[in-house]
Amino acid sequence: MEEINKFFNNKNNVQSDAAIDQSQVGDYLQAVKAFSRLTYQSLYVIDYQTRAFEYVSENPLFLCGKSSEEVKELGYAFYFQNVKTEDVELLIRINEAGFEFYENIPVEERKLYSISYDFYLINNKKNMVLVNHKLTPMFLTEEGQIWKALCIVSLSNSTSSGNVVVSREGSDELWKYDPVAKRWGKDEKIKLSQREYEILRLYASGLTINEIAEKLFISADTVKFHRKKLFDKIGVNNIAEALSYAKTNKLL
Repeated sequence: MEEINKFFNNKNNVQSDAAIDQSQVGDYLQAVKAFSRLTYQSLYVIDYQTRAFEYVSENPLFLCGKSSEEVKELGYAFYFQNVKTEDVELLIRINEAGFEFYENIPVEERKLYSISYDFYLINNKKNMVLVNHKLTPMFLTEEGQIWKALCIVSLSNSTSSGNVVVSREGSDELWKYDPVAKRWGKDEKIKLSQREYEILRLYASGLTINEIAEKLFISADTVKFHRKKLFDKIGVNNIAEALSYAKTNKLL
């Protein structure tokens, strides 16, 4: 229990008697479950008051060979069993930094912010997979603490753990965290040209180079030219990585 408590921060310590507007919840889990069925996203819900997982989807990416109910029962103990040891410490540091950042956001804007980071999951005690983890607040206490949060897990397009980014809905600004220097730095989202965006969107639709060229009334070589510029701009090597990056960074 002492190890698990390292994931929780006094700045977001939601007591059992915390002032919470229960009417904001309704039957929200039905909406979360419907979203999971529709998209088959790997997602789960954290309740910071009970310090437990309230819901875990059936997508196997996050489950590491367990059932969703087993992961739900484990809660934060799951991380100590299925996350690379060095990355557990990294996650604890990210939690501390994230809540400190969050404390400086006006309460009325806090639901607009999301945090994203990468870490290694250990699957079946042998294979490791680097995943991207996004967390966004769903419900707040009346004092502005996070009561419940939605987490989405997907394959990472990065090559190492970390890559901690906070973004704000409707803004091109983002903040990157340096775990070594223990500080946040402001940056901006990468902006694609209209042509790069069109090509990426058509690739996401499953079209080939020749089909994209025909759709846009340009040559296949021109598609390849813009694709190369796109790869260089976002730092990837192929279209699969580009699509993964676009999904992770909300470019599509």
